[in-house]
Amino acid sequence: MAQDIVMVVGLGNPGADYENTRHNAGALFVEALARDAGQTLRPEKKYHGLYARIQWQGLDLHLLNPSTFMNRSGLAIKALADFFKIAPENILIAHDELDIAPGTARFKKGGGHGGHNGLRDAIAHLGTKDFQRLRIGIGHPGDSRKVTGYVLGRLGKKETEELNAVTDEIMRVLPDAANGKLAAAMNRLHSFKPTA
Repeated sequence: MAQDIVMVVGLGNPGADYENTRHNAGALFVEALARDAGQTLRPEKKYHGLYARIQWQGLDLHLLNPSTFMNRSGLAIKALADFFKIAPENILIAHDELDIAPGTARFKKGGGHGGHNGLRDAIAHLGTKDFQRLRIGIGHPGDSRKVTGYVLGRLGKKETEELNAVTDEIMRVLPDAANGKLAAAMNRLHSFKPTA
């Protein structure tokens, strides 16, 4: 049976200045997935990013963290998708989401970019909104003027624990999502609550 998800992309900004920032939640997830498969993401110039191909839980997955800045993510995504002839609907893009609480995550298929520059560029390069998303909650600072500083701020200890917990849960449901059982994966992931 063909996999529904064959490529997982983690959005983030490159470099030490952005390590462990909220905006890099997607990239942190993909790093964790590579680790779980016993692999390391390695720089790959032709894909403009850090890349690994993994065999994991019966899945064959291409992992990519663009090393372009967030607002140029689409360049890397399109380069890898074109090289392996991967259709947009078979791509899962993991990204930080202000509208969801820390320690929670949601799958979503299609939709707009919601002001997220990484998604905006992915849509522009792929020419469609019809890719799959993994929205990783980082919460909202409560004031739109504080958003930029907040998303580029470092994850605190509690937030890191919450991100690790939801990452584990995403990994438990990802095989179902990748194998066409998205509804089952959504039901489980969307009911997941971080322990207080």
